[in-house]
Amino acid sequence: MAAGGAPAADASPQAAARAQQRIEELCAASIRALAGERELHFRARRLHRRGRPLPLFGPHLQPSLEDDDFASFRGAADAIALRLTLSDAALHRSLCPPDALQRWVFELLEQCRVEALAPEHLPGLRHNLRHRFEAWSLGFHRSGLTETARGILLYSVAQIGRSRVCAQPVVEATEDLIEATRMALAPRIGHALAGLRRERFDQAAYAAHALAIAAEVGEMLEAEAAARPQRAESPDIDARLRGFSLLIDFDAEVEDGIAVVDSGHSRVLAEAGGGYKVYSTEHDREDRAEALLRRALLDEYRERLDRRIAEQGLNRHRLARQLKALLAQPLRDGWDDDQEDGRIDGRRLARLISSPAERRLFRTERHEPAADAVLAFLIDCSGSMKQHAEAVAVLLDVFVRALEQAGVASEVLGFTTAAWNGGRPQRAWQRAGRPPHPGRLNEVQHLVFKDAETPWRRSRRAIAALLKADLFREGVDGEAVDWACNRLQARAEPRRLLVVVSDGCPTDGATALANDEQYLDQHLRDVVARRSALGGLEIYGVGVGLDLSAWYSRCTALDLSGGVGNAVLDEIVGMLGGRRRR
Repeated sequence: MAAGGAPAADASPQAAARAQQRIEELCAASIRALAGERELHFRARRLHRRGRPLPLFGPHLQPSLEDDDFASFRGAADAIALRLTLSDAALHRSLCPPDALQRWVFELLEQCRVEALAPEHLPGLRHNLRHRFEAWSLGFHRSGLTETARGILLYSVAQIGRSRVCAQPVVEATEDLIEATRMALAPRIGHALAGLRRERFDQAAYAAHALAIAAEVGEMLEAEAAARPQRAESPDIDARLRGFSLLIDFDAEVEDGIAVVDSGHSRVLAEAGGGYKVYSTEHDREDRAEALLRRALLDEYRERLDRRIAEQGLNRHRLARQLKALLAQPLRDGWDDDQEDGRIDGRRLARLISSPAERRLFRTERHEPAADAVLAFLIDCSGSMKQHAEAVAVLLDVFVRALEQAGVASEVLGFTTAAWNGGRPQRAWQRAGRPPHPGRLNEVQHLVFKDAETPWRRSRRAIAALLKADLFREGVDGEAVDWACNRLQARAEPRRLLVVVSDGCPTDGATALANDEQYLDQHLRDVVARRSALGGLEIYGVGVGLDLSAWYSRCTALDLSGGVGNAVLDEIVGMLGGRRRR
């Protein structure tokens, strides 16, 4: 059935959320009917089976928070249903190439195969599939990715491959754009392309042609990458490619729906004599988050956060007891006299003479638990965390109140950048002639939502500032961890804990392009190792949908797509108590 009956649009966020929920329910019902599987449902625009997320299958099926086009979302749902019914998952996994870029091509071509097999008697479904692919294609083009050598090659492969397999024309708006690339590809993959259409009913035979195409494209991409240092491409190319699913996890379901972060070593940082570098700190900022918003907007965000917390039904008092038991240390608080055992009380010896049967001649030392500690939360405010902002704000607010109830000081900090793609430092580097290995090329922005001296009641509005979407840009994690550690080291409490909440790798397009992709990744790992070795504080990592063990030896991973429940609070308490989620 064609996706013509989309729910009516509404300006309010609540109505938009209800409309999206209705869309997801309709699409999930359609997938269950087409695939014949009862345990499929959408959560956060991602299809789940028995509570675990399914693979994305193809780059054009990546869920998008900005995409409110019902027909496009329905097209993705129909495409997933076809993949579940017409593709042998075990066979596909056994044939997948290990190289990430080759696998991108292989996954795309397999998805094209199942879409080509869409039943003729379901014209609405076939229309939805076409609409979804066109929407993704135009988004890819409008992002500027087709202006780069790597982007236009991948885009052309996607257009040519789907056109040949599905016997449909390429996207008309970009047909002229890809003509030169199509002519360059023809002698290299022409034979394999012809085999795709011919063998579309036989997955194994089709895969042989798809693998040949993926290998050829991989070689072309490697040649392009080798020449890239001599080219002046846009600094945010990798970030935008990642946004269009160039670097996504196509794997089958993983336990608990948690993937492990992919971390590497920086050749530039290893070879640099002076270690990690910052090109310019002139524009770096440290701001109090509440100062960046109007008071009326803060009040609106606070009301929204209060409603969400009330809906979750979280047991804050139980959490406070757990934290006090975990973080408190017994401190001497005087003596209890007239005890029947303990230390002899010299002041009571005269009583023994007058009353030989008297046994209450002892006293015991009294100890009361006192939580002489400070715990800081450091929140990754990069763009990918925007979708988790409300759940993270709920988590922080409940934890801050529970910590205060337990007598533990707390801070809520954040880190982002003041600009996209480098900003003023990157422009200064360009004016200087682009000297090699300039180091960090963005202007960092560190945020204080709550400091340790301010009680929750006075900082409750500031915590709600986390819901402001345009705070989320890029992330330079290593410097942020150093900054938060310095704040904690200045505190007098004997026990200091830092909990970093993040959903992925450090990311800054300008820095990655001018150095290498692992530059910030390696620096984060070095900072955590150095700070942990110095002692005096404990560093923990909380991964939002991702295992952060590549950087933090003490960590846990959470799935916040379903909201924050008491089980999520227990996971973090367990991590602080020494238990690691596996």
